[in-house]
Amino acid sequence: MSLTDEIDIASHDTYVDGVPFDQFTRLRAEAPVFRHRQVEPEQPANGFWVLTRHADCVKVNRQWENFSSQRRGTILTEDRPDLELARMMLDLDPPEHTRLRTLVNRGFTPKVIKAMDGHYRDVTEKLIREVTSQGSFDFVTEIAAELPLVAIAELLGLPKEDRHKVFKWSNTMIGSNDPEYAGGPDVAATAMAELYMYANELAAARKIEPRQDIITTLLAADGDQQLSEHEFDLFILLLAVAGNETTRNAISQGLLAFLEHPEQWDKLKADPAKHLDGAIEEVLRFGTPVMHFRRTATTDLELHGQHIEEGDAVVMYYISANRDEEVFADPNSFDITRSPNPHLAFGGGGPHHCLGVSLARLEMRIMFEELLNQVDHFELQAPPARLRSNFIHGIKHLKVKAIPAS
Repeated sequence: MSLTDEIDIASHDTYVDGVPFDQFTRLRAEAPVFRHRQVEPEQPANGFWVLTRHADCVKVNRQWENFSSQRRGTILTEDRPDLELARMMLDLDPPEHTRLRTLVNRGFTPKVIKAMDGHYRDVTEKLIREVTSQGSFDFVTEIAAELPLVAIAELLGLPKEDRHKVFKWSNTMIGSNDPEYAGGPDVAATAMAELYMYANELAAARKIEPRQDIITTLLAADGDQQLSEHEFDLFILLLAVAGNETTRNAISQGLLAFLEHPEQWDKLKADPAKHLDGAIEEVLRFGTPVMHFRRTATTDLELHGQHIEEGDAVVMYYISANRDEEVFADPNSFDITRSPNPHLAFGGGGPHHCLGVSLARLEMRIMFEELLNQVDHFELQAPPARLRSNFIHGIKHLKVKAIPAS
């Protein structure tokens, strides 16, 4: 049987029981630029190129002139009618991407992020105290999801009680291939429409009563930065989904890693001041919430002896790059003392490097600091329920019991 027949890292079903790291290891060694066949009906009929090595993912991420986000978007779906109307910031190249990023970046400055620390800490301390006192609980839905939802609601200026609407819409769209959340693209499209209607209601309210939030900032833009109604809707979609899905899954993957490697939790608990920064970076590497992004070749080119034609889909697998043996010693080990740790959980640099890096790190720091303060250790009560997705490295449910700190 040929490598083409044996490898399947594109099916949603492949990820239900965990990431196929053995297949990624084989590709890095034998075929770092690999022509993958179509597996899911929405994928390119003639297949797509898979990049699995760290250096190649960094190169393609930065060379936007040769590998475009704008040509066919950034997800591995060939039919994207939404791209004909207006494009999410993710699905643009400079200079259009720069125009929109400069606008929204005002809400993510270091000063803005730093000002959130105390409030988020209060929210998290209370949340953990209340949830962990009840015995067994679902860490994903009751703890990991809450802080990112509160954070994105406050950044956008949403009523706090509406944050669970965002959670539901986000799960439905990101989990459109998981029967628990959606069960089909029509349900996901309905969730998207509901989010757009909600965004338009918020916009109408802010035009009457502006506030110090990102929605007001977006609406106040003028000149070249002025947004159409659909561009505004897409911005809210991006911030609402990316702002909670990625951090929630990073925190959940982090706790699961500590459950599977209790000696690392003990090491962190013994000296948080020394190890917490490294632990957060290792959680991001080991858990890699967004597994891949797509680009489209803008010209014929060659990479590792493979001829890539203009128009071909090229997919960077960050989940593989973050286990590259050429970059990370013993890459399948979870080691909070790993240094250096040049993981690609936020992308490999370039124009699309994650806008919310500082916010995500702040939320993770606060979450794990408060868990360390209040919990001696966790006990797993049931196997993790993983998201059926070839895109998001997600955990839907993680039932645990918290043993209180003495």
